[in-house]
Amino acid sequence: MNNENISERLNKSKVSTWVADNIVSLIFVAFTLFGFLVSDGVTMNFFLTELSSRFFRNAFLVLALVIPVVAGLGLNFGIVVGAMAGQIAIAIVLYFGWGGLNGLLLTMLIALPIATLFGYLTGMLYNKTRGQEMIASLMVGYFANGIYQFLFLFVVGVIIKVPKTHPMIKPDGVGVRMTVDMGAYDKGGLKYTLDKIWEIPFMWAILAIFAAILLLQLWKIIRNKKNPALYRYNKTMTVINIILCLAMIAISVQAITTNSSLMMVRKVPVVTGLFIVALCIFNELILKTKLGQDFRSVGQSQHIAEVSGINVDKTRIIATIMSTVFAAWGQIMYLQNMGTLNTYGAHTQIGMFSVAALLVGGASTQKAGVKHAIMGTILFNSMFIMSPEIGLSLFGNALLGEYFRTFMVYGVIGLALGLHVWRTNKKGKVTLN
Repeated sequence: MNNENISERLNKSKVSTWVADNIVSLIFVAFTLFGFLVSDGVTMNFFLTELSSRFFRNAFLVLALVIPVVAGLGLNFGIVVGAMAGQIAIAIVLYFGWGGLNGLLLTMLIALPIATLFGYLTGMLYNKTRGQEMIASLMVGYFANGIYQFLFLFVVGVIIKVPKTHPMIKPDGVGVRMTVDMGAYDKGGLKYTLDKIWEIPFMWAILAIFAAILLLQLWKIIRNKKNPALYRYNKTMTVINIILCLAMIAISVQAITTNSSLMMVRKVPVVTGLFIVALCIFNELILKTKLGQDFRSVGQSQHIAEVSGINVDKTRIIATIMSTVFAAWGQIMYLQNMGTLNTYGAHTQIGMFSVAALLVGGASTQKAGVKHAIMGTILFNSMFIMSPEIGLSLFGNALLGEYFRTFMVYGVIGLALGLHVWRTNKKGKVTLN
């Protein structure tokens, strides 16, 4: 009887711990389901179309946050600096009228050294503000924004002479216009350059994705049987993943063969998806290298890492540079999907929204991975889609849903940070007087 009571208590403890660890994700799942219940105007086609578009637009930016968390830098709000580097590269390419795929690749190439420099300077700042990196990353974003505004409002036109007749330049010849059309150029500009290379129907993409995941799960099982001591995996989660994959494959096949309404969902940009997959693989593989082990060691304990012979400052700077470069490329992918460059506002909320999305996926200030970024991007954008519909259905005003979006962004960040302090305090790592 005593053993049964102990076992029951352990099970309850595991459940409560799991709920506490995933409370933010569960709130967003419940919010999305509630939206479907109360909103009559939201069809599955509309929801999946919007979700697909938002996911491919934002996922790369959220994935750019993973490495700094692993390296102990916390939630890097400073990816705003990387976004500015991407926008500077876009402005240069559009000014000279380059476009098409070559123009997009050139934009990424130009962004690379700019973002590397910004990342290096930001990393040096983080090393000077140990323990306060998240606050420093917020401040560096605001500081960099001031320099960015000065560059595009004054330097362009006054110091760097440009023709008044250029479509990017304001009529008085000083400063860049508030909004720049990325497609209104002779060589096609950068609008939808990446997305339009290759598109496939949404359900075909779902079929391919879950077939690949299914093969990966089967490969894990086979690998474990060959060498159980070296290759371990969570059997319960693997079985759940296999069942989920089979269910999604069945739904996809049924939709494709019957040509159901799900085939009307907006097509998926394959090349954009491949860029996202490539970053996912990169984040996973780099952690298995010597540099990746250094990231983990520094993230767990800087003192022990330094005693072990790891150059802590250099490792943290490398992590910051990587995050900044990926953020620059992610912003380029984001803006080519939007089709317009909001010169002075496109980058301002990138840091907040990306951090919130990562936290929604179950990440924390000390733990983050690819699965957190992907799941968080899906759940966070689901909330963005459903908020106006819920506001319209319950209060007759979609604008209330817009306010709720902002509340949820800051609320999620606050809740996640509060839970982090509570967990650390509970484990005895922090003592509150």
